[in-house]
Amino acid sequence: MTDRSSTPPGPPAQDPLIALRGGLVVSCQAYPGEAMRDPRTMTQVALAAVEGGAAGIRVQGIADIEHVTRAFAERRITVPVTGLWKDGSDGVFITPTLRHAVAVAEAGATIVAIDGTRRPRPDRLSLAGTVAGLREHTSALVMADCGSLDDALAALDAGVDVVGTTLSGYTGERPRTDGPDLELLAELVDRLDLPVIAEGRVHSPTQARAALDAGAWAVVVGTAITHPTSITGWFVDALTH
Repeated sequence: MTDRSSTPPGPPAQDPLIALRGGLVVSCQAYPGEAMRDPRTMTQVALAAVEGGAAGIRVQGIADIEHVTRAFAERRITVPVTGLWKDGSDGVFITPTLRHAVAVAEAGATIVAIDGTRRPRPDRLSLAGTVAGLREHTSALVMADCGSLDDALAALDAGVDVVGTTLSGYTGERPRTDGPDLELLAELVDRLDLPVIAEGRVHSPTQARAALDAGAWAVVVGTAITHPTSITGWFVDALTH
């Protein structure tokens, strides 16, 4: 159990995770076939998010990661970039293999987000094997996108640097909450000596604040900030029902 009377455990001062503590990470992603599905567009969205005060950026796809990190370097922007590579749409598809993870790091990501569940991985490596292989080839930090407490405990044993609630409600272990899974978040904060990032269905500033108050190291918001198709749909639904 974490001793809440002491300073919460965390990475050393030089670690990029320190820059994220207590801050907002903006996820800049668009789905295949959408109007905004272009690395240049996602880079502009990322730059706009930084202008608004984002402590970090989360980006999907090798081309997007390369464009964003190049633009940040040119402008001397130092906020951490969490990169991932979605390959597929079912099962383990968030940076699903060691090959994907190494490519994300080589594209410039400061933090590599990988599927942190206990499900079989396409390359048949264990999560621990993936983390070890990534550390052998790169200096990037590793974030485990988890769906349950058991996932997060296994990720801790595998040696990741940070865990997220990203997959809560999507793996069959927990119900899909209307808003962030604050119950899981509180469990992870209480049980893990690692930074825990709240991610998934954070749709308002009030929900983001609630996640931070529940102990989140940082809060990731994507759709509610960077996905105009969904945001438009929310308003249309409100006007038509």
